[in-house]
Amino acid sequence: MPPVRNGHTPVALERFWELAGPALARPGSVYVDATVGLGGHAALVAERSPDSVIIGLDRDPLAVRRAGERLGQGARIVQAPFAGLDGVLDALGIHTADAVLFDLGVSSVQLDSDERGFAYSRDTFLDMRMDPTTGPTAADVLATYTVADLTKVLATYGEERFASRIARAVVKARDESPVERSSQLVELIRRAIPAPARRQGGHPAKRTFQALRIEVNCELAQLEAALPQAVGRLAVGGRIIVMSYQSLEDALVKRVLTAGASSAAPPGLPIEPESTKPYLSLLTRGAERASAVEIAANPRSAPLKLRAAKRIRETL
Repeated sequence: MPPVRNGHTPVALERFWELAGPALARPGSVYVDATVGLGGHAALVAERSPDSVIIGLDRDPLAVRRAGERLGQGARIVQAPFAGLDGVLDALGIHTADAVLFDLGVSSVQLDSDERGFAYSRDTFLDMRMDPTTGPTAADVLATYTVADLTKVLATYGEERFASRIARAVVKARDESPVERSSQLVELIRRAIPAPARRQGGHPAKRTFQALRIEVNCELAQLEAALPQAVGRLAVGGRIIVMSYQSLEDALVKRVLTAGASSAAPPGLPIEPESTKPYLSLLTRGAERASAVEIAANPRSAPLKLRAAKRIRETL
């Protein structure tokens, strides 16, 4: 098993291998890690399937550098969002993949970096960009969005019951001073949420920070674009494994994989044409959760929702 690095423990590592390993058994098989992070899952592939071609994508230049250092010259690590998967594989001359992994959400590279603004437990500038070289920051969102727009972001992406109260508090506060620090935002949230609600459901800032991160990084739009690309690249027998950590991501994954595993034929056809038959076979029953043992060893696995599917035929 790849060693833990800098306190980072990859989520569902053995379950990932149970699902991906059979597709990576042949020499020259292609593994694509669409969210390579610190390279924990990719390192396991390198260890157990040393003849596999490993391709890793990540938007974060720090993750690209660290994964490259860990995996060495045998892996091809590219700075790119996973919605650019087709373009990356085309540039590398790779036509099909035998296993593709998406380990979604914020990575340990980002969460453990004090200056990145992802963690509500540290006082830092509210950046939250997975690629810190481009695009608006969370502080920019808080400085420019209207109450209505900010409410929509918090309610939709954070499923925050008190979205409008938090949005009004932010807009009122920014009239006096910019809301740019995580400690400022945490305090605004604490004051906006009724005391009984603050004592339930974990840290009161969790949902707001999640929503801002998703908005800043266009995460759901990226995922919606990337999943069909990944499925389209799978060789027959290839596997797609997706680890998500919140319900909006999981709903997108479920929709794409279920559609591929369902017949597209109109009801009542006496003989189904090959073109409408399912092209995926689901490898998980619903969304699998982390075991109590894993959660105890790695608390970040607690919200895990894992789905996987296998390509069973070509599509035209």
